Amino acid sequence: MSYRGRIPDPSALAGLPGDPFSVAQGERSGATMSMVRRALAEGRTMLAWQPVVEAANPGTIAFHEGLIRVLDEGGRVIPARDFMAAAETSEAGRLLDCASLDHGLRALAAAPDLRLSINMSARSIGYPRWRRLLDSALSDDPALGVRLILEITECSTMLVPEIVGSFMADLQRRGVAFALDDFGAGFTSFRYLRDFYFDIVKIDGQFIRGVADSPDDQILTQAMVGIARQFDMFVVAESVETAADAAWLAAAGVDCLQGYFFGAPTVQPPWQAKGGRSA
Repeated sequence: MSYRGRIPDPSALAGLPGDPFSVAQGERSGATMSMVRRALAEGRTMLAWQPVVEAANPGTIAFHEGLIRVLDEGGRVIPARDFMAAAETSEAGRLLDCASLDHGLRALAAAPDLRLSINMSARSIGYPRWRRLLDSALSDDPALGVRLILEITECSTMLVPEIVGSFMADLQRRGVAFALDDFGAGFTSFRYLRDFYFDIVKIDGQFIRGVADSPDDQILTQAMVGIARQFDMFVVAESVETAADAAWLAAAGVDCLQGYFFGAPTVQPPWQAKGGRSA
């Protein structure tokens, strides 16, 4: 007797209530988030540092980006892809932003010549603990603001554009710069782009990887550079991985380059010691 056709394709079960694949995925995600919450409660976080270099002079570092890292009980980095999407809409996301900002502000206070960018979600603007950290640091050392760059993703910005715009205007008066992260990855309204007055745009890596050999990505990248220039914004290309891509981007007028070609993120502050381990 043949059972052909009676056993459903496993992929057809995915997404149905109680299907084993969704249940397993949910359990794994829940376990990861529990691990992240414990790490946050116990202070098992750090920043990994990646250089952003001048396109015209790649030996010169314009600033570093501080990337949050969360460690499990054994000291291993928990991959951000395993929890970041879930954390974004929960309090864990706000606590991650607090940890990232706290590490970044401490680094700036300890290294007077350092310029640093830190990632944040628009959802953290109204989170009291995050605002207290920032306001306290700027009150203690008003000059610190000119060395701080806050990066907000394009998608996050669009959640509450009016709040983001007011927040940016207030902090820019105190010297803080703002970068629009992952430019091109979402659905930016050009009206908002005009009204926000971002200081920097960071072109999303999906357009940058292999751009030297992709006429389509070249056209799109040139268009984004042109838009940034129109609004007097500094342009950074993310995910630069080859010499050919770096050369093309420099010729296209990109101001700064960031990616593994110039340095992987490292948990050892590069301005303190050479040859730190990547993370």
